[in-house]
Amino acid sequence: ANVSKPRKDITQAYGTELIFSDPMEGSDGAIRLVRKLVAENPDKYFYSDQYSNPSNPRAHYLGTGVEILEQVGDRITHFVAALGTSGTAMGTTRRLREHHRKIVCVAAEPKEALHGLEGLKHMASSIVPNIYDPTLPDEILPVSTDAGWDMSDRLAEQEGLMVGHSSGANVAAALALAKRLTAKGEEGCIVTIACDRHDRYFAPLKWEKKYVW
Repeated sequence: ANVSKPRKDITQAYGTELIFSDPMEGSDGAIRLVRKLVAENPDKYFYSDQYSNPSNPRAHYLGTGVEILEQVGDRITHFVAALGTSGTAMGTTRRLREHHRKIVCVAAEPKEALHGLEGLKHMASSIVPNIYDPTLPDEILPVSTDAGWDMSDRLAEQEGLMVGHSSGANVAAALALAKRLTAKGEEGCIVTIACDRHDRYFAPLKWEKKYVW
């Protein structure tokens, strides 16, 4: 129930009935409610279960990872992806691991258990997706809510890219990694993903800057 109004409006425009879970339980509450509804009436619902569906990371293994190597090739030194369902990070990382040269793969996640980066998971305090393999990332990089939100603003204002907060978190993590490399006198080519649109998150709370995390 705590998703943005624009997101609710977009969903209802497709003729859907919205069923709300407890907003204090976040996405985990929604997962539990969906599982309950499906268990009670399996013939009524189709449950894609992107947190457990192997097609999720497989799409990125066959698609995203291949596309990155085709476009960037041997220049890429690091890959950064935030953890939500973890499909992007898992599938792409597996594909990049097969490259003939070492590519450092970093998973970003919300810094706080109670956070405002919608769609992302703080793994230690959340239902862990079955498709998530904690041994795959070379590093877990924490990103604060403010860093993700502020970066999405910056990308719109300075780059003309209207992306959402999870994309902001990805870029914030990639930039933090780049600064760390620079501080050590190293160079690199860091690739990340802009995975969502800004229009899903428009809300007065955002623009008034009164949010507290």
